[in-house]
Amino acid sequence: MAEAHQAVAFSFSITHEGWDINYDREVLDLIWDSGVRSWKKRFARLRNGLRNGAYPAHLHSLWIITAILAGLHLTGKTKFDTINFILSLLPGDTLPWQLLACFLMGLAIWLTICFVMRNTLKLLLMYKGWMYESREKGSKISLTTQLWAGATRIFSSWNTPSLYSFQGSLPNLPLPSVHDTMQRYLRSVRPLLDDDNYKRMEQLAKEFETTIAPKLQKYLVLKSWWSANYVSDWWEEYVYLRGRSPLMVNSNFYGIDALFLENTRKQSARAAMGINLLLQFRRLVERQELQPIMAQGLVPLCSWQYERIFNTVRVPGVETDKIIHYMDSNHIVVIHKGRYFKVIIYHKGRLLRPSEIQVQMEEILKSEDPSSPGEDLLASLTAWNRTKWAQTRNSMFNKGINRISLHTIESAAFVVSLDDEDYETDIYKGAQLDSFGKAMLHGNGHNRWFDKSFNLCIGTNGRIGFNAEHSWGDAAVMSNVWEFVVMEEVLQNGYDENGDCIGQPEFIPPTPKRMAWDLKSPECIAAINEANADAQILIRDLHLRIYAHDHYGKGFMKKCHLSPDAYLQMALQLAYYRDAGRFSLTYEASMTRLFREGRTETVRPCTIESAAWVKSMLDENTTAEKRIELLRIAAKQHQKGYQDAMCGKGIDRHLFCLYVVSKYLEVDSPFLNEVLSEPWRLSTSQTPHGQTNKMDLRKYPNCISAGGGFGPVADDGYGVSYIVAGENLIFFHISSKRNSPLTDSEKFAKQIERALLDIKELFDGPSK
Repeated sequence: MAEAHQAVAFSFSITHEGWDINYDREVLDLIWDSGVRSWKKRFARLRNGLRNGAYPAHLHSLWIITAILAGLHLTGKTKFDTINFILSLLPGDTLPWQLLACFLMGLAIWLTICFVMRNTLKLLLMYKGWMYESREKGSKISLTTQLWAGATRIFSSWNTPSLYSFQGSLPNLPLPSVHDTMQRYLRSVRPLLDDDNYKRMEQLAKEFETTIAPKLQKYLVLKSWWSANYVSDWWEEYVYLRGRSPLMVNSNFYGIDALFLENTRKQSARAAMGINLLLQFRRLVERQELQPIMAQGLVPLCSWQYERIFNTVRVPGVETDKIIHYMDSNHIVVIHKGRYFKVIIYHKGRLLRPSEIQVQMEEILKSEDPSSPGEDLLASLTAWNRTKWAQTRNSMFNKGINRISLHTIESAAFVVSLDDEDYETDIYKGAQLDSFGKAMLHGNGHNRWFDKSFNLCIGTNGRIGFNAEHSWGDAAVMSNVWEFVVMEEVLQNGYDENGDCIGQPEFIPPTPKRMAWDLKSPECIAAINEANADAQILIRDLHLRIYAHDHYGKGFMKKCHLSPDAYLQMALQLAYYRDAGRFSLTYEASMTRLFREGRTETVRPCTIESAAWVKSMLDENTTAEKRIELLRIAAKQHQKGYQDAMCGKGIDRHLFCLYVVSKYLEVDSPFLNEVLSEPWRLSTSQTPHGQTNKMDLRKYPNCISAGGGFGPVADDGYGVSYIVAGENLIFFHISSKRNSPLTDSEKFAKQIERALLDIKELFDGPSK
């Protein structure tokens, strides 16, 4: 019960001699500092709330309007009947009351201006014609788009935006018509079905559209009017939080280091710098000093997901999980060799500096205390079936020291894992990259707290990466965080010649406190062992291959005048057809953050056009010129599908929401049942980079990360994440399950390489 006693700041007792008061000065100081920080944050949130509520108008304009009205009224040059009317309602007409009347009228005028400017900006942001216009050099931009761009710049330049300034001006996600969605859906499945099955699907779609679909659509229309986004809350609830499968491999995703940088090989120094930079990013988010990401430098993306990057945990439930976000956190939790440490990161009125955090990390690394019984495998509970973990949590972690320690982890800013192995990153030694990726995706099954929003992971040689939980946000947001960490580490140049963090600690930082657990009961040990055994099965079954394609990259694709994403998606279609002998339903994630609270939509890269091109590549009688023509047509169709998805004209989120409504109404739909049960055997995603101006790859080409990846969605499918890492380098993260005889990540990587070389040969001619 030592931890429980430490939680008490003071105590008192009454004796024959009077009051006897005992208190812990250090704990009371911590409480005082925490209260001061909390009130500072509340004041900052209030200030930012007022500023964001006025955007694009400026709060200062209220005082200017009030001053002008007061000057005109008091000098008598202009008489305002409204001010006189307000004065008649006030208890007096002396100077203070007159100033108050001027202020109230000024406030009314200012609020009207804010309302008009905000809604005008919202109307401008509803225009999506710019998405469909070519951005290649020399392409002509329509007059409509030019006028729109000019007006948008004017309204956006009145006031410097903060992170959430545009939230009130972002349009709601539009709801497509059922007919349009049906037409797009049928077109998307045509290459996957033979004539008989396609006719059957056409009939199912027609019956759905003419029978129950109008009723379901009416409920979605109502939801789209009432809520900011008709998809996101249901998507979070039913796709993520109600999922009962383990988070490890099945849901969480990972990112790895910038492979061509080696800032230091000291684990403690790299951990300290990474922790400090992440905390700097957290401060920018909390103060809303982070600039919102602007598409094309003009159109803001929704920043809603940033609220939950830090101090967030996904808590397991028997039927559904829930996301808990703590408004503040003064600590992180560090996992090392199966032990847990609480580390204070805010002390004496400021964040700890890297040199001070390094002292804390070295104390943990030097500690030789063994883990307590069950502690070393404890985190495997978070890699377990969600219902089983929830039941174990409710029965064994709901009181006493276990509850205190569990709350410490869940309320931490984030979790840090000091791993006890090197992570080598030679791109010409594939096994090294594969091991690195597997370590970030699942570790050893019990050195990642998979429930936390993210884990920062550091190898003994200083290589870093992260493992992120998916329900709170999407990969693009974590990519932005990671860009900040990678670039700031280079810009700050924070290591000395010995690889230590620059600077001397100003004071002895708070000592990391070993967290205590009571896990000795047979039931608890049995649950932990079972969770670990299940985790090891998942780990052994995962086949991950990170393929570095260095034959060519973005430079060559641009010369072909093809969108790099469309180019790579066509290569994946060709590779999959050669691998599986058939076409498959393909998932590519695109964002819908052009709309308020937008998350993702599905692009379906397997199209009629892409299938025609793939077949031409296998037909020896088709000329190279014809193949290039078909490739351009397929790429153009893919690009349109991507644009449609980003503009709210996707297929799958609309069908998903119709399905949810049908379940609420207890209406059975054979069409929806079949559509929602179709497996995504090829699930793909492009890792975004260069989201901010800070990532200047021309000046710092080695700062490009190798991206990250995720597990396969289908048991007999592939998960493929890719990042265009430069003019001559592309990384592919390919995952599959070993127990499926139909998939092999190593084999698929070779098919991708072959497909990319075949496309290059189309444009270059046969290699000699």
